[in-house]
Formats: sequence, C-alpha cells, structure tokens
Amino acid sequence: MLRTISRPGATVSYEVSGDGPPLILGHSLLCDGRMWNAVSCELEQRYRVINVDARGHGRSHADGPFILESLADDWRAIMDAEGIDRAVLCGLSMGGMTAMRLALRAPSRVRALALLDTSADPEPLRNRLQYRAMAELTRRFGQIDALYGIVQSMMFGKTIMAAQPALVEAAMEQIREQDPMQIYFGARAVMDRASITEHLATLTCPTMVIVGSEDVATPQACSERIRSAVPSASLRVLDNVGHLSAVEAPTRVVGALGELFAEIGYF
Repeated sequence: MLRTISRPGATVSYEVSGDGPPLILGHSLLCDGRMWNAVSCELEQRYRVINVDARGHGRSHADGPFILESLADDWRAIMDAEGIDRAVLCGLSMGGMTAMRLALRAPSRVRALALLDTSADPEPLRNRLQYRAMAELTRRFGQIDALYGIVQSMMFGKTIMAAQPALVEAAMEQIREQDPMQIYFGARAVMDRASITEHLATLTCPTMVIVGSEDVATPQACSERIRSAVPSASLRVLDNVGHLSAVEAPTRVVGALGELFAEIGYF
C-alpha cells in the first residue's frame, strides 16, 4: 500500500507491505524503493516492511536542497505516522547513512541496524569533486545518459555486469527514470555530508554491516571502519558483489539479515 506524508520542504512516499515486526528500508542515491524489490518480497512474508522513497527520489519530492539529517527525520515521521515505536532499520548506501543518523538522533526508536554498502566518513575530496561535476552535468542536461558508463561502474560489480547484463540494464533504467533536478539535491546531500564516525561508539543497538567485495562507491574499508567504531557491530562481506548488493545478491542479503533477526529474536 502506497502512503504519503507531508514534511517540511518535501512530500515523502513509502510502501507498506506484510505483517509482523517493523522494518524500515532505505535505498541508495540515484535509486528508489524498487531497489529493494527482490529483498522485500521475501521479508514481507514475516515482517511489516516500510519501503521508503527518500525525498528527491522516486515518488517523493524535495522542494529544494536538503541534508541527510532531513532524511533521518523523515523516517522518524513515518514511524510516528504508522504508530511504530521501534523498528529495525535497513539502509543501503545513502539509506545506511540515513539509518545511522536516525540511530544517533533517536536511539530509543531503533531495535537494530543493518548497514549495507555505506559509509560513516565524509566523501573523499577526489570523489566529491568528481561527483559534483557529474551532478551538475545531470542537472544542466536533464538526463543521466551522458554519465551512463561511469554510473554503471560505480553502482555494480564487475562480476554481475559480466554475468547478468539484463539485470544491470533493468536497474539502470530505474536510475534513468529519476528526475535530474531532484537527484541533484540528493547528490549534494550525500557529497557534502559530515563525518559521524566519531559518534558511532555511542550506539548500543545490535548492528550488522554488509558490504560487497566489489563495491567501489563505498569500498569495504568504509564498512570495516563502521564495524570497528560500533561496539556491537559484526561484518559480512559478500564476495563478487558490487555496491547495489540488494539488487545483485538479494538471496544472500536476506540470509545475512536473517542472521541479525535471529540474533535479536526479531520474529
């Protein structure tokens, strides 16, 4: 069921499916909630899945620039609207950045964290300059096609690109469908983020960090730093998987999440 809430500077849409303990799903920059489809169809058999289109992505709209903390506050507002006191937060890339910020801002609302292919660090300067140029080109020309090859190599591992080109093309088509100006706002939020690594030691909720061994957008070292910073964190490395692990290896992602749910008795 599609639902929408009004937020300061945005309207935020999300899908609710299934019944059971609540899970919040957050997607990567350039994507929308469809990124989770292969995972959510399994999770909704046992859980109440809240699959969010972040402001500026998919069916959600941003009135102007925003910061990642705004996305975290959107999630908390969704939980309030749905009558959810505590939930497990599952975020990939930008979604993981959002989940960590919500856990820091409202720790009592978070039962556990699943952080996929993400980072608690600021964007490295070299990447920031490159991504700003890419975002500006997308905004000016109104399409992402000119950057197709660069975006594809950032978002997907070399193994999946060689083995399942049709899967990659279908996911890239969803990326092409995003509104360029809206994506520009999201890209600036991700690129200009501050470090939160120094605050992660305050997190006490169970945390699983998951990363693809072929992730070049947020490499394995980023996940290792999160694992080291969060006292209760564990790390799962998915071999031969790139940045969008939920698209490339949904069965393995569901399996890893199942380990987390079993650990905390989340059934």
